[in-house]
Amino acid sequence: MTQAKITIDKDNTTLHICSSGLWSHQSINPIYQQLKQFKISNTISSINWDFSAVEKLDTAGIMVIIEFMRRFDPSKVTFTYTGMQADQQRLFLFYRKNYINTPPIKDPTKTFFYHLGKGFTEFFRGFLIFSHFVGFSLYQLWLTIRHPSLFRLRSTLKQLDISGFRALPIVGLTSFLVGLVIAYQSAEQLKQFGANIFIVEMVSIAVFRELAPLISAIVIAGRSASAFTAEIGIMKITEEIDAMKTMGFEPHRFLVLPRVLGLMLSMPLIVFFADMMGMFGGMLIAQGQLGLTFAEFIARMHTEVDLKHIMIGLIKAPFFGIIIASIGCFRGFQVSGSTDSVGHYTTISVVNASFWVIAINALISVVLTEVGI
Repeated sequence: MTQAKITIDKDNTTLHICSSGLWSHQSINPIYQQLKQFKISNTISSINWDFSAVEKLDTAGIMVIIEFMRRFDPSKVTFTYTGMQADQQRLFLFYRKNYINTPPIKDPTKTFFYHLGKGFTEFFRGFLIFSHFVGFSLYQLWLTIRHPSLFRLRSTLKQLDISGFRALPIVGLTSFLVGLVIAYQSAEQLKQFGANIFIVEMVSIAVFRELAPLISAIVIAGRSASAFTAEIGIMKITEEIDAMKTMGFEPHRFLVLPRVLGLMLSMPLIVFFADMMGMFGGMLIAQGQLGLTFAEFIARMHTEVDLKHIMIGLIKAPFFGIIIASIGCFRGFQVSGSTDSVGHYTTISVVNASFWVIAINALISVVLTEVGI
């Protein structure tokens, strides 16, 4: 079989092309790659293409020729051809009439609206899938409430220990440092106006309402959401989840509910501990920088800071726990293929959980401020 061949020569402003061999679908790919890599010059004004040595020319060969011709502007470049057989010429003229004057389709991946539409579609599709996941989890929770024997007590207590108690050191240290910094920056400003005593309200309200719940949720999102995604993702890759389904065990009841309930119950305790550590950091700075003793700080906080500020932070906590655990488990069930997918979805789960915690916290803060709470 004679392979397809092509020679290209340039004479001033004219491009001379000579084709030979079998220009059919079996052998046209090398020619297609060669023409695809050919660099177009702006000085070319005419193209002469000789087909006299072509033994066979089918639809695939003609489409390669037309695809090359479409790279030139018909108003600036003249195309002539010689040596084409009658049947080849009829087929070529048919396709040329329908395709050569049609502008090439622009790659949609290079347009802004393509990316915008694709992003919106993927977000909406992901939202629907996540809504289905949450709805099915609520259904399993309802079945567990109706049949308490289905409740996985030991698994839930294990998650309370892993996600709650073992997270206290890092959450406490982070909250302590944040309270320290907030108090230090506030003290520097208050000293200028002789309003040292107001550091109590500034630190207390900021820590109780916003900082302690938010910092705790972000730390837990990085710690627990990633762990949930990795654990469930590895189970899916190793087909443990498929094995559970085969044996009649519902994965949501065994894997999702204990994690969601465990984190929901532990988050208020974590936030309360973060409140205490953040206030301790603030009290140290108030005493060291402003000369305000611990007793004076606590007495002022007792009289001037309402209990509602503490309660707002504690009420936010279980909702943050539900969001973090749900996203972590959801991303875990999306893992597929290889271990690379585990790292990919683990990163996504941490980013998603952190973002939604911050967004929902901001929304709650604005709503509560507007209604005067």
